[in-house]
Amino acid sequence: MEIDEVVLEVPEGYQLILGQSHFIKTVEDLYETLASSMPDAKFGIAFCESSGKALIRYDGTDPESVEIAKDFAKRLSAGHAFVVILHGSYPINVLNRVKLLDEVAGVYCATANKVVSIVADVGDGRGILGVVDGVKSKGLEGAPDKKERREFLRKIGYKR
Repeated sequence: MEIDEVVLEVPEGYQLILGQSHFIKTVEDLYETLASSMPDAKFGIAFCESSGKALIRYDGTDPESVEIAKDFAKRLSAGHAFVVILHGSYPINVLNRVKLLDEVAGVYCATANKVVSIVADVGDGRGILGVVDGVKSKGLEGAPDKKERREFLRKIGYKR
């Protein structure tokens, strides 16, 4: 078995949801969930089929997001992994609905950070063992940091 690090650099203005599913229907169900959660949403989806033709299945509403999702999925090439790329929106808008899909087994991360996926390669198959999302903690927040956090959440409309 080999352990690989697959670096996924999320471009500015985009968000990543990385997860694992279990069925070819994943692409259609993710598409319907995203489209019905956020009308006019820009997104791309890619899913690594784990048997049969073992293709990377994909779809989306935004060609650039679709290309990023396909690229990330190709580099991961990990059984039943799925990649959702959002452009101009945030995972918080769809994450619970994604997790509630019958075929979604789990979500590794939802982020705009650089992600390092730890992938096991056993010869004829690959799987994601886990992810490193972002950087190491640099310390504890102080009173000015708390104030900044609270103001930011209100500025972007997530708190009143």
